[in-house]
Amino acid sequence: MLSNMLKAKLHMGSVTQAELWYDGSCAIDSDLLKLAGMREFEQIDIYNVDNGERFTTYIIQAEAGSGTISMNGAAARRVQVGDRIIIATYGQFNEAEMAEHKPKLVYLHKDNSVERTTNTIPVQAVS
Repeated sequence: MLSNMLKAKLHMGSVTQAELWYDGSCAIDSDLLKLAGMREFEQIDIYNVDNGERFTTYIIQAEAGSGTISMNGAAARRVQVGDRIIIATYGQFNEAEMAEHKPKLVYLHKDNSVERTTNTIPVQAVS
């Protein structure tokens, strides 16, 4: 049996553009894609922290080093420039692969520069 597991995420990125009439769905700085192990045309889920929207689209590359995260086409209607978002990819893993799998987690500053990378999320404390 295969299970869907988090493969990678860009956490708390900022939307830099929203282009309703541009071809492609989510343009992401190619340096960020490499760091997170994400690929052009890969399916992604986007979680908008500012308005609660959750939607699925795909990646296109933006200029390396630009800090661009642009929502294009229909996805542009789900965000506002400046919204903070989480971009996640998932993969299917068998039992042996799941035992060894560590996701690539990239945490971003508001300007989409890298704050830190890791492959674990701390256990959530009870409040």
